[in-house]
Amino acid sequence: MASVLQFDDVSLTRDGNAILSHVTWQVNSDERWVVLGPNGAGKTTMLQVAASFMHPSSGRATVLDEQLGATDVFELRPRIGFASTALARRIPGNERTLDVVMTASYSVTGRWNENYDEVDVRRAQRVLREWHLDGFEDRLFGTLSDGEQKRVQIARAIMTDPELLLLDEPAASLDLGAREELLQLLGAYASEPSSPAMVMVTHHVEEIPPGFTHAMLLRDGEIAAAGALADVITSENLTATFGLGLVVTRDGARFAARAA
Repeated sequence: MASVLQFDDVSLTRDGNAILSHVTWQVNSDERWVVLGPNGAGKTTMLQVAASFMHPSSGRATVLDEQLGATDVFELRPRIGFASTALARRIPGNERTLDVVMTASYSVTGRWNENYDEVDVRRAQRVLREWHLDGFEDRLFGTLSDGEQKRVQIARAIMTDPELLLLDEPAASLDLGAREELLQLLGAYASEPSSPAMVMVTHHVEEIPPGFTHAMLLRDGEIAAAGALADVITSENLTATFGLGLVVTRDGARFAARAA
C-alpha cells in the first residue's frame, strides 16, 4: 500500500524545549493508527505536523507525497481531514450545522461569501446522516451537546473525501453513552475499505475503536513502541510508557487498562 504520511528523523523544538525527538514513522493508506501517551508526550504536536499546521525543526515530514517546507500547504490541507477541540473553538456558535460541515470545502470556519453547489449541500447532508445527525442541518453549533459537536467535527473532517483523516481526542469529555455511540460509528467507518488512512490521538485504551490496526506509544517526545495494535497495546508497553504498573485486558476488539 502507498504511504500517506512519512516522518524521517523528525524533531521539533519550541522555546528551547524538545517536543518531538527523532521520530521516524510511516502510515500507509490502508492503516488506522491510534496514538497514546502521557500528557505532554507530544501527541497533539505530532498531529499538528501531520496536518501541516506545524513544521519540523529538523528531519523531513512528507504528507500525501508533499514535503512540508517545500509545498503549498493551502493546497495540501483540503486533502487532509482534521478534527480537534482547538479547531472546534474557532467555529462560531451561531453557525448552522450544515454550514459547519460545508465550509470544510474551503478550509474555513464560519461561512462568509463562498459559493456552494447543490452537490455540496447534498454531500454535507449525507455525511450528517451517516454520523447520526439527521435533521440537524439548521441547528446552531453552539446549541449542540458535546457528543453532537464531536460528530459534527468528524462529519466536517470527512466532507472533502480526505486522503488522510486526523482526529485529536474525539471522545474527550463525552459521557459513557455518547462515547460508545461515537466509537461504534468510528469503528464502522474505520472498517470500510474505502475509508482514508486514519490517525487518532487518545488518552485511554478504552477509546480505541474497533477496526483500528496500529498503535504508537509516545513518551517525552520519543516513540516508546509502534506497530500492530495487539503487539503494542500490552501491559509491559503501557507500564513503561506511563511509568505506572498497568494491566491491559482485551474483550474482542476493545481494550481496557487498570493499575496493577
